[in-house]
Amino acid sequence: MISRTDRSLVANWWWTVDRWFLAAFLLLMGLGVVLSFAASPAVAERIGLESFHFVTRQVIFMIPALVVLIGVSFLEPRHVRRLALVMLVASLVLMVATLFIGMEVKGSRRWIYLFGISIQPSEYLKPAFVVICAWLFAEHARQPEIPGNLFAMILLGLVVALLVAQPDLGQTMLVLGTWGGMFFIAGMPWLWILVLGALGAAGAAAAYSLFPHVADRIDRFITGEGDTYQVDMSLEAMTRGGWLGQGPGEGSVKRILPDSHTDFVFAVAGEEFGIVMCLVILALFAFIVLRGLALAKRESDDFTRYALSGLVILFGLQSIINMAVNVRMMPAKGMTLPFISYGGSSLVAMAISMGIVLALARRRPEKRRPMSFSSVSGRAATAG
Repeated sequence: MISRTDRSLVANWWWTVDRWFLAAFLLLMGLGVVLSFAASPAVAERIGLESFHFVTRQVIFMIPALVVLIGVSFLEPRHVRRLALVMLVASLVLMVATLFIGMEVKGSRRWIYLFGISIQPSEYLKPAFVVICAWLFAEHARQPEIPGNLFAMILLGLVVALLVAQPDLGQTMLVLGTWGGMFFIAGMPWLWILVLGALGAAGAAAAYSLFPHVADRIDRFITGEGDTYQVDMSLEAMTRGGWLGQGPGEGSVKRILPDSHTDFVFAVAGEEFGIVMCLVILALFAFIVLRGLALAKRESDDFTRYALSGLVILFGLQSIINMAVNVRMMPAKGMTLPFISYGGSSLVAMAISMGIVLALARRRPEKRRPMSFSSVSGRAATAG
């Protein structure tokens, strides 16, 4: 047991970290391993791999993710900004490189091999982008003459351009939604809300017109016609699971669901553990988002408030998109369920993101402004 009188680095971390957040993250990671056992063996066998290939890799990925989650949570806000800046520059360079030497999968270039490891740079770009934009918004709020909002818009344009070039319109939508939420929290004028809303609508219309696969997915979602196999199987799995599920390892639809270990792991949770488990997962995501926004609201520091809000909004939107696709409330889109879906880049990048949340949410003594001579004199006169 760590004593409150202990002044070591670890003891200070333990007594200042938000243990509710920490418990929620660890619980989600544990659920990710459990659901990997449920969802991935059938996929591995179908493509000729050893049954527990994806389970083993998920556990291996979990080790650096845990190290990163805890390690980043020790950082001070100024160190968080420095880490985010390094990650942003590195991710932007890798995203540009991916367009030329990245692996092409289903017409998109989103992954690049480094030292024999497949990396998706956009996953690491998202938390870095949120933190740097929070810093720019905070600097503009502190000194209006600094064009922080303008720089944040330029950075948004650069990130969106690189994502569209891959193309990865799902991540583009996620980044735009997160940035808009942060800009609103930072005091966006209503005129800007209308302008950016109009630009967003125009961008959606352009995507529908220019990208046939986007138009196809939207049409299938609206009409229910065409290749809706994965979504249909996802709904079938949820239906068969009922309230309490068919039991661990007893699911049958998961065996014919192509992406059951990644994009549709939520459906596997519904089939084997029931709607009750799905509601538990949903409650965990909601708890993290609502607690993050509540803590951000109480923060006096603008940077901490914007960064905390942006990171939990990013976390929440990504979760909503994944779960909504699984129950056919949105057009199909490849988006991982944070901490639960299989994927090394997604898991480690999300651990960095939530490690930053833990770092910014730690309890720190309020910095008091130095008392001026006039205020001291005034208090002395009042006391006399």
